[in-house]
Order: sequence, then structure tokens, then C-alpha cells
Amino acid sequence: MRNQLRVQLFLLDNLIWVILLVFFLLNTLVTPRFATYDNLVNIFYHSAIMSMLVLAQGLIMIIGHLDLSIESTLAFAPGIAMLLANKWIPVGIDPVTCIALTLAVGALVGLFNGYCITKIGVNPFLQSLSMLIMLRGIVLFLVPFSIFPLDKVYVYAGQARMVGNIPVAIPIVLVIFIIFHLILQYTPFGRHFVATGGNPRASFISGINTNRVIMYAFVISGLLAAVAGLLAAGRQGSVSNSMGEGMVLLSFAGAILGGASLEGGKGTPLGMLGGALLLGMISNSLNLLGVGVNLVYATQGALIFVAIVIDRLRVKFRGHLLHQEQIQKILHRENQDPNLSTVG
Repeated sequence: MRNQLRVQLFLLDNLIWVILLVFFLLNTLVTPRFATYDNLVNIFYHSAIMSMLVLAQGLIMIIGHLDLSIESTLAFAPGIAMLLANKWIPVGIDPVTCIALTLAVGALVGLFNGYCITKIGVNPFLQSLSMLIMLRGIVLFLVPFSIFPLDKVYVYAGQARMVGNIPVAIPIVLVIFIIFHLILQYTPFGRHFVATGGNPRASFISGINTNRVIMYAFVISGLLAAVAGLLAAGRQGSVSNSMGEGMVLLSFAGAILGGASLEGGKGTPLGMLGGALLLGMISNSLNLLGVGVNLVYATQGALIFVAIVIDRLRVKFRGHLLHQEQIQKILHRENQDPNLSTVG
């Protein structure tokens, strides 16, 4: 493969960081107070919750599916944990166990999704859509009013600050992204994960238990949505039934902008982090510029459209580059050995 093609493919796979840099530089010139230290910390902090959903959605997209239930899981997991601790179990539950319960509930939601998809054969889109609606309905019924106050240990991840006034949520999110990046890039599980989305039939024939990989993917997705719920509950100091509403479509946009594809088998966690940060930067800049709420909502819709278009263009351009590379190889071989040329 030519060095020029390697560079082009690298830029194509990491397009989000180019877009992020350009958007940052433009806002530094146009948007007041955008590049200040406090505002940059604010962008990272307010991107933390969305970044967990972007990662969850991106991992599911890598295996070739979608998970619409993550925004409801975000509210459902901490809601059930808090009800168990404060209402359903008379003796109460300590906050550390509550955190473990929150994560366990999220994982169980993902396990249920994965089981229905792999064992029963339910369509993944319809399965996650039904869970989106069902879980939100349950939360609205069980948590009609916000649950507060929450224990300091429970809200620590979403509320505490470190040296330099940096929220604890930021390093937690960065560590999670790095862990998943290392898993996907350097472990057999990661290779099986990507292969399952790239070509499920060939992966199954080669010995990969694709159903198990899909099951694991949905469990991880539910777990990450529960982490997002912990961060959301910590940030607002309560658990409400509206947490996560309207975030699933933006998580889809962030994942695609970060390099994931509707076709499956593509994407990296670090790219998805870039997609989440871009969403955070756009929201922050619109707020600083005083853009109306309705226009912000319209902009979010435009982002989803742009993400879909970028996905299509990226696939086509990659195919074009690889096709041109094959033509160059054929021409090179023919120049080296004229006898290989087709006789007309």
C-alpha cells in the first residue's frame, strides 16, 4: 500500500479530530470566552454524560446494530437502585452497594436486550425501541417526583472536583475510553468484536461465537448507560424521570461523527470521544452566542443529518481510494510483465 494511501485512509478514519480542531479554532475567533480555561473544563464536564452514551451506541454500531434503549436505561438504572435503597428495602443499602446495583441494573437491561436478539431472534432495532418506551414508562410510574438528597458517595463521580477545579467525571470518562480503546485494538475479544460487525457470516464460519459477542456488546452498552446515569444523578444531585430524554439520537450522531458506521465493523473508542466532544462544543458555542432553544434543537437535527451524510461519503470515498489502489497495482504488474496484459 502506498504511503499516500495510508495517509489518506488515516485522515479519513480520524476525520473527527480534523473537524474538532477546525471548529475549535473558528470558535476561538468568533465566540466570546470560548477558549477560556473554565469554559474548556465546562465543555469536557458537560460532555461526560453524552460521551458514555456515544461510546455505548458506537460499540453497538461496530457490531452492526443500534441500541435505542440507552437513554431510558440512563434513568432506569439509578432510579431502581435508589428505590431499593430508600423505599423497597427497609434496612436500607449503603451507597457503594447502590453504585454496584446501578451498574448491575444497566447490565441486566443490556443482557435482556442481547438475549431477545440472539436467542429469540427479535429485530435489534425493534427490541431496543420497545425497551426505550417500556423503561421510560416504568420510570415515569415509579419515580413521579425526583429522588433527593443522594448520598455524597453516590454523587461523587458526577459532582466532586479535583485540583484545578477539574470535575472527577472527566478523568473517569477518559479512563473508560482508553480501556475500551486498548481492548478493541489489542485483544482477541476486540478483534472478534470488530469482525462480527464487519462480516457476521464469515466470522461465524471462522469459529467466532457471534451471538455471544452481540450479547456482550449489549451488556456493555447497558453498563455504560448506567455509568451515564450515575454521572447525571451526581451532577444534578437527584434522580429524576426525565434524565436522558432526547439523548439517544445525538449519541447516534456522535458515534457516526466519531468514525462508527451504519454498515458495522468500523469505529474506535477514541474517535467516538472526539464525536462526543464535538457535540459538546457545538452546544456550548450556541449557548455562548445566545442562540434560541428552538434553533439549538434544529441544529441537533441537522447534526444527525450531517452525520448520516458523512457516513455515506466516507464509505464511498474509502471504496474509491481502495479501487484506485487496485487499478494502480494491476497497471504496475502489467508494466513489469507485458505478457499479463489482456490481448484484445
